[in-house]
Amino acid sequence: MKTSTSLKINNLFLALLIAPIFLAGCNKARKPGPGGPGAQTGPMSYKTSAVYTGPAIMYFSFPATIQGEQDIEIRPKVDGFIEKIYVDEGAVVHKGQPLFKLKNPQYEAAVRSAAAAVDIAQADVMTADMNVEKVKPLVEKNIISEYELKSDEFTLQSKKASLASAKADLLNAQVNVGYTFLASPADGVISTIPYKVGTLITSTSASPLTTVYNTKNVVAYFSLNEKQMFDFLRAVKGNTLKDKLASREDVSLVLADGSEYPVKGRIVTASGQVSAGTGSITFRANFSNPNGLIRSGNSATIKVPIKLDTAILIPQSAVYDLQGKKFVYTVTPQDSIVNTPVQLSENTIGNLFIVQSGLKAGDRIVVEGTSSLKPGLVIKPVQVNSDSLYAEGEIHTAGIDKKKTHQ
Repeated sequence: MKTSTSLKINNLFLALLIAPIFLAGCNKARKPGPGGPGAQTGPMSYKTSAVYTGPAIMYFSFPATIQGEQDIEIRPKVDGFIEKIYVDEGAVVHKGQPLFKLKNPQYEAAVRSAAAAVDIAQADVMTADMNVEKVKPLVEKNIISEYELKSDEFTLQSKKASLASAKADLLNAQVNVGYTFLASPADGVISTIPYKVGTLITSTSASPLTTVYNTKNVVAYFSLNEKQMFDFLRAVKGNTLKDKLASREDVSLVLADGSEYPVKGRIVTASGQVSAGTGSITFRANFSNPNGLIRSGNSATIKVPIKLDTAILIPQSAVYDLQGKKFVYTVTPQDSIVNTPVQLSENTIGNLFIVQSGLKAGDRIVVEGTSSLKPGLVIKPVQVNSDSLYAEGEIHTAGIDKKKTHQ
């Protein structure tokens, strides 16, 4: 009886020991395996799109410096002390408006002296003329010789020459006095005024009295290195540089705060030779500045549009690097992917790359999640809206039909 009871206890203990193992095995058997409930089945989904093929506008961007149509330094032609300053720094002035008055008593005294000399010369002319008139009847009556008349006429001629010289000296003295009044030679804006009232100014002073910036129109200077120049000119139609510039689209100016200047400009000329020091060529674009928003000396970025009749564009998110080369994943008709090398332009259009080689019209590419892919993998393509995908690339601009943004 005692043995039977012990056996039952041992069996119960063994059952309790085996039960957790059995339950764990059952639970493990119920977990979803491949193909089971809740398991990932079939290919993974990836966003794909056909490459854009069609017209586009590519922008070349270059740093630019701004200058006014005229930057005129105001320098005196004569020496003197600054007596009056009629304008303040930053003032808008008009042509002929007084700016400075210099004081130099020497020039004022020279005017008075020259005026007196003119009076004396005028009196000498009148005296010589009277002598001629007095001698004429005496010569006619043969009372005195004709020699006396000729002598008096030569004297009159000499006195008239002296009068002309005196008048010239007076005019020169008056001009010198006029130089003590400095007026604006053009409409514009006053720069800094480094000198104060009472300062002695000479024509050889290192700094000008001020500078008048005529910014009714402004010019933007920007430079291209030789490679950029050839790429730029090659993309523009025309046989000569003049023809190419004449056929150019209007250019834009991006100001230092990132805003785009509302007035378009034109590239009008380029320097005649490549700089030996920098290896670059300088271009000039003209902009109207009716509201005076741009000041001489501003910095900006000039955007030069280049129309492409046919371009292949892809999103930057579709491109990945491998050993220093650029690749995309193209999708085959069987929905497997192939890593395809591509050559891309250095210039972009918004968030899009311009494909120079490697892709053609009709190719499908993976546009997101390329880091998790491997060549030969079969995927489930999810076609994305091409219009929204390529809209950020500034393709849809004047003259380009949005319906042609993808094929």
